[in-house]
Amino acid sequence: MSKTWDAIVIGAGHNGLTTAAYLARAGLDTLVVEKNDYIGGAAVSRALYRDDWIYSNCSYVSSLLRPEIYRDLDLARYGLQIVPYGGGATITRDGDYIGRFVDPDLSRREIARHSERDAIAKQRFDRDVMRHTMSIADFLAEYFEHPLVRASLSGSGIIGSAMGVMSPGTAYVLLHHYMGDVDGNMGAWGFARGGMGAISQAMQDCFAAHGGTTLTGAGVERILVKNGRAVGVALENGDEHRARRVVSNLTRPRTVLECMDPDDLDPDFLQRVRNFKTRGSSGKLNIALDGAPQFTALPAGSELARGDLHLIDSTERLERAFDDWKNGTWSRDPYIDMLIPSMTDPTMTPPGKHFMSVFVQYVPPKVNGADWTDQQVQAFADTVLDQIEAHAPGFRDLILHMEVRTPRELEQEIGLTEGNIFQGELTMDQLLFNRPLPGYAQYRGPVRGMYLCGSSTHPGGGVMAAPGANAAREILADAGRKNVVPEGWLDD
Repeated sequence: MSKTWDAIVIGAGHNGLTTAAYLARAGLDTLVVEKNDYIGGAAVSRALYRDDWIYSNCSYVSSLLRPEIYRDLDLARYGLQIVPYGGGATITRDGDYIGRFVDPDLSRREIARHSERDAIAKQRFDRDVMRHTMSIADFLAEYFEHPLVRASLSGSGIIGSAMGVMSPGTAYVLLHHYMGDVDGNMGAWGFARGGMGAISQAMQDCFAAHGGTTLTGAGVERILVKNGRAVGVALENGDEHRARRVVSNLTRPRTVLECMDPDDLDPDFLQRVRNFKTRGSSGKLNIALDGAPQFTALPAGSELARGDLHLIDSTERLERAFDDWKNGTWSRDPYIDMLIPSMTDPTMTPPGKHFMSVFVQYVPPKVNGADWTDQQVQAFADTVLDQIEAHAPGFRDLILHMEVRTPRELEQEIGLTEGNIFQGELTMDQLLFNRPLPGYAQYRGPVRGMYLCGSSTHPGGGVMAAPGANAAREILADAGRKNVVPEGWLDD
């Protein structure tokens, strides 16, 4: 008789690995199956140019990773090191900039360089940011008068969102990005040494150390259901694996609409899943550089180049970028969020060379209602490169290799439905007890013995591992093994 696992987790993204590690640590015989030949999902480190160049080619910074999970799974023991990076800058088309510094006094002085009033308001803004879900444009207008100060704070309200800065609810997306910390500093950002895959690898090593098993190259064709209960998975290669519990780290639409037999499900439930909003809005360029670019707005050798660099100068310009997305195409004048992590983590490239991560908003799942063509992907890349070149002359000449990722690539390669980086939009009707659907917010699936642990569940997307830990807590409670995952600290 074939083996019956205590649990099978579908998808070796960081949330799936988090769930699996907790289950294995609690003594459950657990199998993880992953369709790709590598683990990590969107939190990966890959050598796509040469072996001595590491790309964080999907997720690119660490802030939301819950420190409780880091400590609980002892990820430092498995080699995970998060290195804080300092500040950054928002750069305008006319050569101006506003810097962001780790030192709060320096940051206040930098804001005061543009507006004394806004420097005072920033303290009030930091205190109040947890209390609002209006549009990010309206929220910022309550505090700041200078357009560049507003622009520098607005990006976090629309990243990964199919909404504009003037759309109601985007202030929550800003809050979502404030939830993490690095070394106890709330809202701080950092790099995982060795790229974002170091997070997934540490979780995988923890899982393996507690007896867990991982199969790569093992895409799931069907979740097996018998008498209203999940009993295992059938793989694309024809193999079947049985289990007492099945946990999906896939997006909600992929889990239900692609991996389950509709005859096993209620038609009303199926329709509600079809209505779950997963519209992608982001793209990414990953670039190997022959040297460090020089941005004309920044002083030579500025430490701000080691942080995140935003090419934007007003919330109105951001809203126009959203208008292009609504009209079915990529933004002709996009919001760009750039990082050069090799300036902080020299293990990612050879000496004197650099890796640049370029996040772009807005990029639609389809272009004018049709699938992306390779020519359109290149045209999108040229739009982004032209923008960077205008701020850093000679940038194109530094390019040694480039990977371009639209929602098409994000869906095909790592299974993000429509390329949505949060596995579902962070709108008010899809948050908290409504995520992913009303009545299904406790990490349980539509049949008995089935659970959900991905970012389609509360509290949502980003490399935070909270959905995976929350799902593990529910699974272990149902199995009669309480108090294995800390209670309460991820509920709200």
